[in-house]
Amino acid sequence: MDQAMMTAIAVEGGRGGPEALKPIQLAAPTPQAGEILIRVAAAGVNRPDLLQRMGGYPPPPGAPDTLGLEVAGEVVTGAGRWRPGDRVCALLGGGGYAGYAVVDARHALPVPDGLSLVEAASLPETVFTVWANVFEHGALQAGETLLVHGATSGIGVTAIQMAKAAGARVIATARGAAKAARALELGADIAIDATAEDFGARVKAEGGADVVLDMVGGDYFGRELDALKTGGRIVFIASLGGGEVALPIFRVMQKRAVVTGSTLRPRSADEKARLAAAIEARVWPWILSGLVRPVVDQTFPLEKAGDAHAALEAGDHVGKIVLTCG
Repeated sequence: MDQAMMTAIAVEGGRGGPEALKPIQLAAPTPQAGEILIRVAAAGVNRPDLLQRMGGYPPPPGAPDTLGLEVAGEVVTGAGRWRPGDRVCALLGGGGYAGYAVVDARHALPVPDGLSLVEAASLPETVFTVWANVFEHGALQAGETLLVHGATSGIGVTAIQMAKAAGARVIATARGAAKAARALELGADIAIDATAEDFGARVKAEGGADVVLDMVGGDYFGRELDALKTGGRIVFIASLGGGEVALPIFRVMQKRAVVTGSTLRPRSADEKARLAAAIEARVWPWILSGLVRPVVDQTFPLEKAGDAHAALEAGDHVGKIVLTCG
C-alpha cells in the first residue's frame, strides 16, 4: 500500500448499525507541530464509538470524523520525546480506526515492557477514564471501598484492577452468575449478580461504599445513595439505564455525599496531557509489576469493524475488543 494512502473505517450514510462500518481509502494524516504520526497496529473499541456510529457522540472540534479513541503502534514521525520506531499507545480525539493516526505527542505513553501492541491498544481509553473518575473525581484511597458496575466491561475490568492495586476493597456487580464469578477472578473482593439480588441491600450489608463508579444511572442511583458511606462519592461516566435520576437533597446532605461525573473526550489538550503524565507516574508501575493487566476478549481485523461493534453490543465479552491493522 502506498504510504500516502491508508485504509480507514467510515460510517456509510453518516450513521447506522454495525453493518454501516465500511473500509475506505483515505490520505494518511499529516502531523502538525507537536504531533506524532503513528503507524497503527491495533485500535481499541469502546462504547463511545458505538454512540458516534449511531450519530449521538460527534467528535470534538479539530478531531477526525473517523471512529477510534485509542491506538497502539510505531511512531513514524516523531515530536516531543518520541522518535521514529518508538512503540507507543495513545489517547485520541478520534481517528483510531485507520492505518495511521496523528496525536498530540503528550497524549502518547510508552508501551509497557512485556505487553503486545494489541494489549497496549486496550489501555488508554479505560485507564484514563478510571484514573480521572475513580482516583481524581472520586478520590479513592487505600482502605476505602469501591463499588463498580459492569464488572466484566472494559471499564469494569480496569477499575477492579486499579482499585486493588491502590489498596482499596472492591465490590463489583455484573449481570449473571458467570460474569460475577469472572469479577472475583479479576480481583473483586465481593461480586454481586445484579439479576439475582438487590445490589444496594447487599452493599449496605457489606458495610457500604466510599466511591461508586456508575455507568448505569436510572434506578441504580437511589440504591447507591442508600448504600453510600457518610462522605461518599458517586461518579457518573454514562447512563446506560436512564439519563434522569431523582436527587433526594436532604439525604445527600445527611450523607455529606458528592455526586459528580465527567466525560473524557472533550477535555482540553493540556488537561489530557496532565492526565497522561499522572497515569504514567502512578498506573504504569502497576502495569509493569503485573498488578494491572490488560484483558482482551477478542480481536477483529480493521476491515471487520462492524463485527467488532456487533460483539461489543452483544455484551458477552470480558474486557476489551480490539481491532488489528496490517
